[in-house]
Amino acid sequence: MFHHREQIAAGTWVGFTDAGAGNLASRLGGDPAAVARNRAALLAEMGVTRGSLRFMHQVHGTAVHRLGPTEAPGVPVADALVDGSGTSALAVLVADCVPIVLVAERADGTTATAVAHAGRRGAAGGIATATVQALRADGGERIRAWLGPAICGSCYEVPAEMRAEVDAVLPGSAATTRDGTPGLDLRAGLERQLRAAEVEVTVVPGCTRESEDLFSYRRDAGTGRTAGLVWHTRP
Repeated sequence: MFHHREQIAAGTWVGFTDAGAGNLASRLGGDPAAVARNRAALLAEMGVTRGSLRFMHQVHGTAVHRLGPTEAPGVPVADALVDGSGTSALAVLVADCVPIVLVAERADGTTATAVAHAGRRGAAGGIATATVQALRADGGERIRAWLGPAICGSCYEVPAEMRAEVDAVLPGSAATTRDGTPGLDLRAGLERQLRAAEVEVTVVPGCTRESEDLFSYRRDAGTGRTAGLVWHTRP
């Protein structure tokens, strides 16, 4: 069910699911009942209340949505979710794009959490730095980020002009595929960008296209979606 899971503080966890968790996206034309079962099983494994996991309607943009303390349940249109209380369970869904999970510590010992969806357009548009800025605006000081499994630079072939355009705004992302063609390594560019913003970065190994244990849109256009997650349980 989990490609990677770790407890980073008392009661605070980050994780990235694998294909064994099943498709977790409800907007792909699949069986809604199957998605509901997959989500329920995931929540049980996470140890959080059913229905408490917050998702986004991701649109490959740069909008950051801050969850309010009295906000009604819903699915905001955004590519990043920020929880200033650090208590909500947050999810970002991917199948080649980069899932980013962030945890920010404040001087008083409290934390804020966030997830972000960084596809090519969002990564080039600055979704990662926009999320960091939102966490800092909420008092976050020490910020840690986890970049989950995504398509690697050896697999992500793009036109040469596109590679140059992305690398111009996300330096370090230009790559060459194993076939010698132009490519993009978004995680490399995002890691460089986040470190320049004084964020501690962990890159979780795994290429979605190469691993059958992960969903990949490039490998199978009708694929499901895995999740990047941050959640809190009672210590």
